[in-house]
Amino acid sequence: MKTAIVTGTSRGIGQAVALRLLSLGYKVYGISRTGNIGAIGHENFVSVCCDLLDTEKLIRVVEGIVADAGGIDLLINNAGVGCFGPHEQLDVYELRTMMRTNLEAPVILCRLLLRDLKKSHGQIINMSSVTAKKISTHGCAYAATKAGLSHFSESLFEEVRKSGVRVTTLQPDITRSGFYDPLDFTWSEDEDTSILPDQVADAVEYIITAGDNLAVQEITLRPRKNQIRRKTPGEPCARE
Repeated sequence: MKTAIVTGTSRGIGQAVALRLLSLGYKVYGISRTGNIGAIGHENFVSVCCDLLDTEKLIRVVEGIVADAGGIDLLINNAGVGCFGPHEQLDVYELRTMMRTNLEAPVILCRLLLRDLKKSHGQIINMSSVTAKKISTHGCAYAATKAGLSHFSESLFEEVRKSGVRVTTLQPDITRSGFYDPLDFTWSEDEDTSILPDQVADAVEYIITAGDNLAVQEITLRPRKNQIRRKTPGEPCARE
């Protein structure tokens, strides 16, 4: 049985990806700050409660997972935080949390697991964003974290490809998930203006089943139409 580590599995894309991996016969260690309480009920799902920003604990957790599993075949860095608005108005501590969650934690997890992934000729999928490749006013810091993650993924692939490790950047556009709960904007009700978590999971399934001779370096997923909706008063928009 192959083993995967997925971050941010308590909801949205992470939960959809974890469920898809379980359906494909993986044992999944789901890391989230809330511990995935009641989110996924499956005998091959192991809920791991860990704040990715607690580096010392993260190191211990990863060591424990590797010891328990006997090796790792797949790492999916999915957990992410969004902080949007005029840059001069953003909270400094929220910015720090976003930068550490979106870029620092994936880089550290890749470092901690790379030797084990080389042994298994495994795969890394880093969940970036369509904003990594475009100008993003009122989201310039968020876009910078995702651009950094995308560039890191491209460079890491070139560094490790001789060892058989594959590294993929997956860049979804606006997705119907809890990511937007603390924000003041969300997807439009028009179905073709957003994508679904299961569609991101479809892309993950393609990446990991495409064939041993093939390395899928990058996939960008976008809805057919480009449209967002500003939330009305009373809708959830306070920062988490």
